[in-house]
Amino acid sequence: MPDFLSSLPFTVALTALSIGGWLRGQMMYWLGRIPTDQALRRTNPTSGRMRRVHDWLAGGGADAGIEAIRRWGLLVVPVCYLTVGFQSMVQAGAGVLRITWWKYALAQIPGAIAWGAIYATVGFAVWEAALAAAAGSPVGIAVIAVLVLAAVAGGLVLRRKRAVRAAGQLPADVQVH
Repeated sequence: MPDFLSSLPFTVALTALSIGGWLRGQMMYWLGRIPTDQALRRTNPTSGRMRRVHDWLAGGGADAGIEAIRRWGLLVVPVCYLTVGFQSMVQAGAGVLRITWWKYALAQIPGAIAWGAIYATVGFAVWEAALAAAAGSPVGIAVIAVLVLAAVAGGLVLRRKRAVRAAGQLPADVQVH
């Protein structure tokens, strides 16, 4: 656990982490709702953060979360706090679906508390142990290096695809290799 949290009493750390998790969920909800209402329907941003959010939503970035909410209802909201990645999809999906804010906010509470409890107890220790184990062995360092290189290469390929499509050189269904 970070030093500033480990020096606090457990209940204070739990409360701070739970509130932080709840606020992050709210941010993802509103990032799903506001751009859906405005950017996708009324604007076409050409650059910056709003363009990235617009592209993510238009490209189906929240589709898995939307499908889970449609299938399981608000029960999926607290459960998503126990996942990585899927959590953002569900939270943005709730915004895209325009779930009533107060119902969504209440559904978040048990999940945010569970997320806070995980990170106030073993969560940070697990991340630190995994990173230390990976960085302490030659195989771990190689795996980290390969993952970083793959992420960079993937980002460059996506950027190139977008640039080529934006220039109007390829239809949207053509793959660039």
